[in-house]
Amino acid sequence: MRKMKSKIRPIAVSGVLSAISFILMFVDFSVPVIPSFVKMDVSDFPGLIGAFALGPGYGAAICFVKNVLHFILDNSGTGGVGELSNFVLSASFVVSAGIIYRLERNKRGAVIGALFGALVMGLISIYSNMLVVYPFYYNIMPKDTILGMYQAILPGVGSIEESLVIFNAPFTIAKGLICALITIFIYKPVSPLIKGKR
Repeated sequence: MRKMKSKIRPIAVSGVLSAISFILMFVDFSVPVIPSFVKMDVSDFPGLIGAFALGPGYGAAICFVKNVLHFILDNSGTGGVGELSNFVLSASFVVSAGIIYRLERNKRGAVIGALFGALVMGLISIYSNMLVVYPFYYNIMPKDTILGMYQAILPGVGSIEESLVIFNAPFTIAKGLICALITIFIYKPVSPLIKGKR
């Protein structure tokens, strides 16, 4: 019975964190240093909490469920491309951070893991956008129009690829760092609840 409870609790906690993460996807906003169609949200921090408290696999599962729910319940018209990209980036962030945290289970390990995860997510975002997301959006908005939105911010930018390096990667890293900061502040108080020690 105790063994069954020990298996059920992480699954139940992952479900709650997935639901919170899904809701947070809708709390997004534009920032002036990047085209308005690229949104900032903090929906990755529940996955990061899950990766730290339960393990990297649970963190990835939270990211997966969040995006499946978003695909089913929010008809955003991306045909699942946006959700696929979000999952790849979110999972790369929380899994990288979670692996490092497992090697050093303290605040230093959490900080190093979160920083590393944010950098990994930023790097992967370049290729994810270049190879998957933007080719899809070219069917909706011409490539030159999208490039023009970047050039309105920085006239010297010469290509989408350059834009992704200059704008999207730092933006994605910043998003990861914000989620990491939230996680580091709230992880210690919520950790006993997640692990069932209170």
